[in-house]
Amino acid sequence: MAFSGNFMCTSFKVELMRAVHNFTTGTGNAFKLALYDNSASFTAATTAYTATNEVANSGTYAAGGGALTNVTPTSTGTTAFTDFADLSFTSATITAFGALIYNDTATGDPTVCVLDFGGAKTSTSGTFTIIFPTADATNAIIRIA
Repeated sequence: MAFSGNFMCTSFKVELMRAVHNFTTGTGNAFKLALYDNSASFTAATTAYTATNEVANSGTYAAGGGALTNVTPTSTGTTAFTDFADLSFTSATITAFGALIYNDTATGDPTVCVLDFGGAKTSTSGTFTIIFPTADATNAIIRIA
Protein backbone atom coordinates (compact mmCIF):
# COMPACT_ATOMS: atom_id res chain seq x y z
CA MET A 1 0.00 0.00 0.00
CA ALA A 2 1.35 3.39 -0.97
CA PHE A 3 0.02 5.46 1.91
CA SER A 4 -0.83 4.49 5.46
CA GLY A 5 -2.49 7.52 6.99
CA ASN A 6 -1.73 11.17 7.53
CA PHE A 7 1.27 12.04 9.66
CA MET A 8 3.94 14.61 10.45
CA CYS A 9 7.39 13.38 9.53
CA THR A 10 9.75 12.78 12.45
CA SER A 11 12.46 14.93 10.87
CA PHE A 12 9.99 17.85 10.77
CA LYS A 13 9.53 17.66 14.53
CA VAL A 14 13.28 17.83 15.09
CA GLU A 15 13.67 20.62 12.52
CA LEU A 16 11.08 22.72 14.38
CA MET A 17 13.44 22.67 17.35
CA ARG A 18 16.28 23.77 15.05
CA ALA A 19 14.24 26.65 13.55
CA VAL A 20 14.38 25.19 10.03
CA HIS A 21 10.71 25.94 9.30
CA ASN A 22 9.05 29.37 9.45
CA PHE A 23 5.33 29.42 8.70
CA THR A 24 4.87 33.19 9.03
CA THR A 25 2.93 34.74 6.15
CA GLY A 26 5.04 37.11 4.08
CA THR A 27 8.39 36.47 5.74
CA GLY A 28 8.36 32.72 6.17
CA ASN A 29 9.57 29.82 4.08
CA ALA A 30 7.98 28.67 0.82
CA PHE A 31 6.06 25.42 1.26
CA LYS A 32 4.89 23.17 -1.57
CA LEU A 33 2.58 20.20 -2.00
CA ALA A 34 3.54 17.40 -4.41
CA LEU A 35 1.12 14.67 -5.55
CA TYR A 36 1.97 10.97 -5.77
CA ASP A 37 0.69 7.79 -7.41
CA ASN A 38 -0.05 4.47 -5.70
CA SER A 39 3.58 3.29 -6.01
CA ALA A 40 4.88 5.98 -3.65
CA SER A 41 5.94 4.78 -0.23
CA PHE A 42 6.32 7.22 2.64
CA THR A 43 6.87 6.61 6.33
CA ALA A 44 7.44 8.85 9.33
CA ALA A 45 11.15 8.51 8.49
CA THR A 46 10.71 10.32 5.15
CA THR A 47 13.01 13.35 5.30
CA ALA A 48 12.84 15.15 1.95
CA TYR A 49 10.83 15.77 -1.21
CA THR A 50 11.39 13.19 -3.93
CA ALA A 51 10.27 13.11 -7.56
CA THR A 52 10.06 9.29 -7.43
CA ASN A 53 6.45 8.22 -8.11
CA GLU A 54 5.25 11.81 -8.33
CA VAL A 55 2.31 12.21 -10.72
CA ALA A 56 3.11 13.41 -14.25
CA ASN A 57 2.95 17.05 -15.30
CA SER A 58 -0.54 17.95 -16.46
CA GLY A 59 -2.34 21.25 -16.85
CA THR A 60 -0.99 23.62 -14.23
CA TYR A 61 0.57 20.76 -12.20
CA ALA A 62 4.34 20.51 -12.66
CA ALA A 63 7.07 18.43 -11.02
CA GLY A 64 7.62 19.61 -7.46
CA GLY A 65 3.95 20.38 -6.99
CA GLY A 66 2.22 23.63 -6.19
CA ALA A 67 3.09 26.52 -3.91
CA LEU A 68 1.10 26.69 -0.68
CA THR A 69 -0.13 29.96 0.77
CA ASN A 70 0.75 30.03 4.45
CA VAL A 71 -1.65 30.94 7.17
CA THR A 72 0.07 32.58 10.13
CA PRO A 73 0.47 30.22 13.09
CA THR A 74 -1.81 30.78 16.03
CA SER A 75 -3.07 28.90 19.07
CA THR A 76 -6.17 28.01 21.00
CA GLY A 77 -5.78 26.75 24.53
CA THR A 78 -2.65 24.60 24.59
CA THR A 79 -2.65 23.73 20.86
CA ALA A 80 -0.61 25.67 18.29
CA PHE A 81 -1.60 25.27 14.65
CA THR A 82 -1.20 26.52 11.12
CA ASP A 83 -2.84 25.70 7.84
CA PHE A 84 -2.77 26.52 4.15
CA ALA A 85 -5.24 27.93 1.64
CA ASP A 86 -6.85 25.35 -0.66
CA LEU A 87 -4.72 24.52 -3.70
CA SER A 88 -6.01 23.84 -7.23
CA PHE A 89 -4.40 22.56 -10.41
CA THR A 90 -6.46 23.43 -13.50
CA SER A 91 -6.84 21.74 -16.90
CA ALA A 92 -5.23 18.69 -15.31
CA THR A 93 -5.58 14.96 -15.79
CA ILE A 94 -4.29 13.55 -12.51
CA THR A 95 -4.78 10.41 -10.45
CA ALA A 96 -3.19 10.83 -7.03
CA PHE A 97 -3.28 8.68 -3.91
CA GLY A 98 -1.58 11.12 -1.58
CA ALA A 99 0.66 14.13 -1.17
CA LEU A 100 3.80 15.36 0.50
CA ILE A 101 4.10 18.85 2.00
CA TYR A 102 7.67 20.08 2.11
CA ASN A 103 9.73 23.21 2.69
CA ASP A 104 10.97 24.35 -0.72
CA THR A 105 13.12 27.12 0.79
CA ALA A 106 15.21 25.10 3.24
CA THR A 107 18.28 23.17 2.12
CA GLY A 108 17.37 19.68 0.93
CA ASP A 109 13.61 20.33 0.62
CA PRO A 110 12.77 18.85 4.05
CA THR A 111 9.39 17.20 4.56
CA VAL A 112 6.64 18.48 6.79
CA CYS A 113 3.89 15.88 6.49
CA VAL A 114 2.36 13.12 4.40
CA LEU A 115 -1.30 13.19 3.36
CA ASP A 116 -3.15 9.98 2.53
CA PHE A 117 -6.18 10.52 0.27
CA GLY A 118 -7.66 7.15 1.25
CA GLY A 119 -7.67 5.96 -2.37
CA ALA A 120 -7.40 7.34 -5.88
CA LYS A 121 -8.53 10.93 -6.43
CA THR A 122 -8.86 11.86 -10.09
CA SER A 123 -9.42 14.80 -12.38
CA THR A 124 -9.78 14.45 -16.15
CA SER A 125 -8.98 17.64 -18.06
CA GLY A 126 -10.40 19.49 -15.10
CA THR A 127 -9.53 20.99 -11.75
CA PHE A 128 -7.77 18.90 -9.09
CA THR A 129 -8.24 20.64 -5.74
CA ILE A 130 -6.70 19.98 -2.33
CA ILE A 131 -9.16 21.24 0.29
CA PHE A 132 -7.50 21.78 3.63
CA PRO A 133 -9.50 21.37 6.84
CA THR A 134 -10.65 24.23 9.03
CA ALA A 135 -7.74 26.09 10.62
CA ASP A 136 -8.44 25.42 14.29
CA ALA A 137 -6.98 23.46 17.20
CA THR A 138 -8.96 20.34 16.32
CA ASN A 139 -8.75 20.22 12.53
CA ALA A 140 -5.81 22.23 11.11
CA ILE A 141 -3.45 20.27 8.89
CA ILE A 142 -0.51 21.05 11.22
CA ARG A 143 -1.22 21.07 14.95
CA ILE A 144 0.98 20.67 17.98
CA ALA A 145 -0.82 19.91 21.20
